[in-house]
Amino acid sequence: MNKILLVDDDKDVREFLTYNLQKDGYQIHTASNGLEAIMKAEELIPDLILMDVMMPKMDGIEACEEIRKLRKLDNTLIVFLSARNEDYSHIAGYNAGADDYINKPIKPKVLISKIHALLRRKTLSNKSAKAKTSNQKTLVNNERKLIIDIEKYVVIKNKKEIILPKKQFEILALLVSSPAKVFSREEIFNKIWGNDVYISDRTIDVHIRKIREKVGDDIIRTVKGVGYKFVE
Repeated sequence: MNKILLVDDDKDVREFLTYNLQKDGYQIHTASNGLEAIMKAEELIPDLILMDVMMPKMDGIEACEEIRKLRKLDNTLIVFLSARNEDYSHIAGYNAGADDYINKPIKPKVLISKIHALLRRKTLSNKSAKAKTSNQKTLVNNERKLIIDIEKYVVIKNKKEIILPKKQFEILALLVSSPAKVFSREEIFNKIWGNDVYISDRTIDVHIRKIREKVGDDIIRTVKGVGYKFVE
């Protein structure tokens, strides 16, 4: 039974979603703010976190950023539920490390379908990752003095450890795995997010920008009109 942590400061929303998700067979735990969400997530290690954005004490964006720093929660999916549907709100959510963003008001059937798709993709992704890493546990680029530990989700550059959120790590590992290749945005999207979730090109661009900020401005080249490639 998949565990879901539902985070929302509105009691009625928590009760409404808990009822519908439990009816569909999920084990539901709840929190009413971002601080409580972090503590419960560390304790429960949920498969998925459904989290509101605007909450007291700590909002969802900040809570998501803190959760993404916790290695033991690397495989936990985070989905934002919010009445804010502006582009910049969505970008902020993905930038913080979210896997999806669903606008309120929430339709239970649509939400449950999304959750099914996300958890199915997670299972397939984990199986694929295990198959890929059974023979290749690290990626090394001597020219860049760069080591990518696929099992531990750690990047080491010039002997310094760099922690990236999961999606950023996976994008970098993908590019480094074929340094001569230019990956289109569509290919990056399909390999990292799968085809069950919609994200905009802007979301991928934001992740690339964050990777450059942490690992080096010159490490990824933009090939105009095509996509991105790792610069050896």
